[in-house]
Amino acid sequence: MKNNQRTLSRNEATVVLSLREQGRDTVRAADVIELMGAERSARKVIHSLLRKGWLMRLTPGHYLFLPPERGPENLGENNAIAIASAVTAPCYVGWWAAASYHGFTTQKPASVAVAARRDMPVRVIEGTEIRFIHVASRKFFGYKPYDVYGRSATISTPAKTVVDCLDRPALAGGPTEVVRIVYGASVDTSADEVADAALRMKSTSLVQRLGFVMDLVGWNPSPSARAELKSAIAPSARSVFGQEAPGRGDIGYVAEWGLFVRASRSTLLADVPRSVERIAG
Repeated sequence: MKNNQRTLSRNEATVVLSLREQGRDTVRAADVIELMGAERSARKVIHSLLRKGWLMRLTPGHYLFLPPERGPENLGENNAIAIASAVTAPCYVGWWAAASYHGFTTQKPASVAVAARRDMPVRVIEGTEIRFIHVASRKFFGYKPYDVYGRSATISTPAKTVVDCLDRPALAGGPTEVVRIVYGASVDTSADEVADAALRMKSTSLVQRLGFVMDLVGWNPSPSARAELKSAIAPSARSVFGQEAPGRGDIGYVAEWGLFVRASRSTLLADVPRSVERIAG
């Protein structure tokens, strides 16, 4: 039977105990080289710690540390959100994965989208596909550390999660799923805080979608916040929300928000567990 125990040699123990004492979640090869004082010995220790399950490679020369608290067996790491959050910095886990974490949807996305400040290729780590989305500086806000099964992970806040999903519906399961996410958020998230985050993004199409979907699910911001949203939309602004091609039963043009909705009301409200008496327009 294969021995799956996480044993340690003297040099390996030195590295592991040092990382544990520092409270490190990640480590770079340069850190281990500095600690060991010799590159050749450090590279050998890193290779061994990877094999034994004390480290997990995130990118070349950058590793996730699996501390002694993980137990004596080499079981790897299946905390997809924590892994995704650790790959680069600054970054935050957002969109569909964040909505799932905050309890806005029961859906579990197959991949994790991470907002980053630079272009990076898709990576598959421990069976999880991680997509890095280059986000403009004006949109890179609204995130903080959360405890995810004992690990710290940087995730968008509830309000920013809603805004990001409306900004890029394709990263949140599409328009119908985004409506469910907005409804889920409406239970205990401040509508005014969401409106403030949307205005800060400086995106007309985002504000139009937010206003329409808030009306659709019956989530009302304060009159002043609603007025600010409407004033952020130029009279000539026109955008589209919904499927690519119009179909039977489409809502059509919603004048209040300057939005053409290419989806039926019943489709957008699928699985939303309450009746909605009105939509804007």
